[in-house]
Amino acid sequence: MPHTRVLLCSLLLICASSAADKKAIRPKEMASASGNPLPYTPGILIDGTLYVAGQTGRDLKANKIPEDFEAEVHNCLDNVGLVLKEAGMTFDNAVTVTVYLTDMDLFQKMNGVYSTYFKDPRPARTTVGVAKLVGTARIEITVTAHQ
Repeated sequence: MPHTRVLLCSLLLICASSAADKKAIRPKEMASASGNPLPYTPGILIDGTLYVAGQTGRDLKANKIPEDFEAEVHNCLDNVGLVLKEAGMTFDNAVTVTVYLTDMDLFQKMNGVYSTYFKDPRPARTTVGVAKLVGTARIEITVTAHQ
């Protein structure tokens, strides 16, 4: 009986330690424009679940937010897609999405672009109106995905 307890405890410890392993997901395209490390990790993968940090519609090559809102939404989702891809996932793996908009009147335009990235069954989604986002961003999106 004591050997069984030791074995069981050992297995629990092994499972707990492997379950706690987390991996930083950092697409090379998301390196800081200044050359300094980003102050956040674009994605964290743990136990088959990917947590994508809030992504704005910043054009990663031009390092600016486009004036056209629909282009900003495309960039935002493309940035999310880079993190998903780096983790070996696609938009099909998304289970929840949170969208932050500085102007809820832009909801229909956002939804039109959003619908082209997420196919049925679409992930659960929450859309929140906020007063301000970083810089001139009008949208930010976070995603949780699972393999």
